[in-house]
Amino acid sequence: MSGYRLSSGGQIDRSKPLSFTFDGKRYQGYQGDTLASALLANGVDLFGRSFKYHRPRGLFSAGVEEPNALVTLRSGARAEPNTRATVIELYDGLEATSQNRWPSLAFDVMAMNQLAGPILSAGFYYKTFMGPTAKAWMLYEHFIRKAAGLGAGTKLPDPDRYEEMNAFCDVLVVGAGPAGLMAATAAASSGARVILADEQVSLGGNLRGSASAQDSLAELAALDNVTLLPRTTVYGYYDDNTLGAVERVADHVAAPAEGQPRERHWTIRARQVVLATGAIERPIVFGDNDKPGVMLADAGRLYIERHGVAPGRRVALFANNDGAYRSVAALATAGVAVSAIVDARREIGAEAQAIAVESGAELLLGQAVTRALGGQRLSGIEVAAFDPIQGARDGAQRQIGADCLLVSGGWTPTIHLASQAGGPARWDDTLTAFLPGEASQPWRAAGACNGALGTAAALAEGAQAGSESARACGLSPHPAALAGAEDEPLADAPLPVWDARPPHGKGKAFVDLQHDVTASDISLAHREGFRSVEHLKRYTTLGMATDQGKTSNVTGLALMARELKLSIPEVGTTRFRPPYTPVSLGALAGQARGAHFRPTRRSALHDWHLANGAEMQAAGLWLRPRTYAGSNETVEQAYIREARQVRESAGLVDVSTLGKIDVQGPDAAEFLNRVYSNGFLKLPEGKARYGLMLREDGFLWDDGTTWRLSETQFLMTTTTANAAPVLSQLEFLLAAVWPELKVAVTSVTEQWAGMAVSGPKSRDVLAAVLDDVDMSNEALPFMGVRKGHLGGLPVLVARLSFSGELAYEVYCGAHHGEAVWTRILEAGEPFGMIPYGVEALGTLRIEKGHVAGPELDGRTTAADLGLGGMTSRKKHYIGSSMLERDGLSDPARLKLVGFVSADGGRIRAGAHLIAAEDAASPPRSLGHVTSTTYSPALEKYIALGLLENGPERIGEKLLATYPLKNISVEVEVVSSHFFDPDGSRMHV
Repeated sequence: MSGYRLSSGGQIDRSKPLSFTFDGKRYQGYQGDTLASALLANGVDLFGRSFKYHRPRGLFSAGVEEPNALVTLRSGARAEPNTRATVIELYDGLEATSQNRWPSLAFDVMAMNQLAGPILSAGFYYKTFMGPTAKAWMLYEHFIRKAAGLGAGTKLPDPDRYEEMNAFCDVLVVGAGPAGLMAATAAASSGARVILADEQVSLGGNLRGSASAQDSLAELAALDNVTLLPRTTVYGYYDDNTLGAVERVADHVAAPAEGQPRERHWTIRARQVVLATGAIERPIVFGDNDKPGVMLADAGRLYIERHGVAPGRRVALFANNDGAYRSVAALATAGVAVSAIVDARREIGAEAQAIAVESGAELLLGQAVTRALGGQRLSGIEVAAFDPIQGARDGAQRQIGADCLLVSGGWTPTIHLASQAGGPARWDDTLTAFLPGEASQPWRAAGACNGALGTAAALAEGAQAGSESARACGLSPHPAALAGAEDEPLADAPLPVWDARPPHGKGKAFVDLQHDVTASDISLAHREGFRSVEHLKRYTTLGMATDQGKTSNVTGLALMARELKLSIPEVGTTRFRPPYTPVSLGALAGQARGAHFRPTRRSALHDWHLANGAEMQAAGLWLRPRTYAGSNETVEQAYIREARQVRESAGLVDVSTLGKIDVQGPDAAEFLNRVYSNGFLKLPEGKARYGLMLREDGFLWDDGTTWRLSETQFLMTTTTANAAPVLSQLEFLLAAVWPELKVAVTSVTEQWAGMAVSGPKSRDVLAAVLDDVDMSNEALPFMGVRKGHLGGLPVLVARLSFSGELAYEVYCGAHHGEAVWTRILEAGEPFGMIPYGVEALGTLRIEKGHVAGPELDGRTTAADLGLGGMTSRKKHYIGSSMLERDGLSDPARLKLVGFVSADGGRIRAGAHLIAAEDAASPPRSLGHVTSTTYSPALEKYIALGLLENGPERIGEKLLATYPLKNISVEVEVVSSHFFDPDGSRMHV
């Protein structure tokens, strides 16, 4: 390919030159260029290397269907791999690099893969890298991962900003070509709210730049009820007529201006949709058809007419339809030499014949290109006689010189969105293409995507679709017309030509250029029994690249149909799934990143914690004190000191983050009785009860205490992580499952500050500071709840213990939280009270054998954790009907036990438990460690975990092994209740 800039023509602004670099070399283009057109204008013919064989690849198209010219745009934190050079708008200072090559694009060592062609055929990864043991994969894995992928992304934080937009409209028109313009004009005439979106920078499609299209766009832009969205790709069609789109707001500049987003994600909810998404030209298979210089015919025309760039100096055409002759006309008008026109048909239309004569090219009818010639780039073509039934002939073949070959095998309607929101595609024999199936949502297809390839037909269909959409919204449209647009006289009905190779043709014949899938791969898949279209796709990876097979899918189906001796519609097709083109994660996340994604929540005591040396850590969305470490203390030393002090005297911990839900109503007790697995119907006023909440499948979901404050009011507490999900579930149950219950639930997590006073001196501390609560054992027994005052401030006091010590929880209004906290600490000074963090809190609960999040992991039952006695068999509640199913009552289920380090080593959470004598590789896992800590009470490393036949194994020695770091610790299986197993310290 020897592309060059034409002296005139195109829709570029030659008065605005732009400088850019590709692989470090500086080039010049103009405003209106794409990166692809600018490189082509500078004579660049090598754009990348193929995925598997690392073959040299050049430009193949001019749009989003481009399978070859993938580059990494920008560098550093803004680097974006796998962007298509064909859709990158050129800007001054643009920086792009080629991909998938080493050490350079011109000389790629991995090109030696071509020598291993038979080894790398379809399904090679299933056959080559497997072995009798896992060691086979381990041997290959490093090299496979090094070779996998195309471009490499950055690990640096994305500095760009992204926005989200929600839009509602009466009619969404996707595609602003002739059909889309007419649909938008017709719908807008009724007063309908219309959105017209198109992926191109300039709207109009094939009429782009024409006076008629410009007038129509100006009229639409002047209407208040019309929104024009250029540079916007509608990538997905979802339920309820909801469509996703990405607008490239600042991708065409070096960096977004301050406050400007790089991309904007649109969620569009439309009453009616018109799909005017156009069609994509498809190639024809022949030998070495991937050489740089082989290009789709319409792409060659677009580079001339839009960018003023000739695709080569000596161009040939290989086609099977009259429409491809538009490209010959464009070449001739631009003064580009056309060496030959190779047409598989024996007869062509009169207009095509006239274009061929005017171009001066040699016209070869009933002929086919059987092979592309040349090394790193195209130097010529081989041509042989072609018969529609027998195909190309073996024997004498003629060679013709050319540095660019334009190929056209017909058109493939762009039915991606229709496939996502409709029934199976329908086959059209005349066009040899799939058209949109039956709509399952309120959309209509118009124009080329619906098979209307001529301009006049597209305009008519667009007007009709826009009018019908407006009428479906209850509006009255006016007749619409686009003046000055005449239909092309070139018919587009192609002769079905899929594979132009002769029986003994040479050279690899590629179907999917991006994934290096060849015609022989499809034949091999057939021979090996992969005959379903879904199996073919996955075994060969046909159509699974980033281009989603836009230029390869139909050809691949045709070759498969030939193998099966079936028609293409009998073979069927896979369904397209979103996104239509790759979508950046930044666009999907929008502004939901950092604090906007996980809003940091702070308790009412947060400032006090920071002022007093707390090291904060995230607990779900909350920040909680990890430890109050001294200047020379490690985290471990700090939490051991804090936990020991609680056991010996008293400590104060912030528990404000626990979920708190106010449950009120005459049926509140009945409601809780149905929610919890244990009884709550007869819970007395002024008492709390620990409860278990199950999922509908019988697995444990959440636990906590619920306090009965009056006959009709309860205060439910949940784990920190499940506060919002539990509230949501309660609201669902009241709305949909038990609407007859008169109950209201309200989150009060933020309204209450909570603190736990724990330790043998905790009663003395609170007795010294509470105004009107009798703290005696008789007046406030275990699980008792009392209202009172502390320094004149109203509080709730409940005698509860998570630590296993005598303990109380004190709740007060959040705005009083710091005052109550500091007064309790002041009252505790004579007793040696200290604040402690969540590390010490975890240590205390593990020593006591209390379960928490690591044990409530969604895979455990109450019986697994030794809490089976809390699942009532006398009532019905959420999850109760599933408790007796075989899987949940299997005696072989993992059970909760404790572990003590036998050799003094630290036990790691997540470690697998294996028998010490197990010599298998890998050894069989008997369970795993869930929670671990150093116990100051036992002066040993201890852990909780789930183990096969756990209670029966108490006293056994096992290995807790951590394969990721090749660490093993010998442990002894013990009861999960390490400290004060009879609970006497809680009841003093």
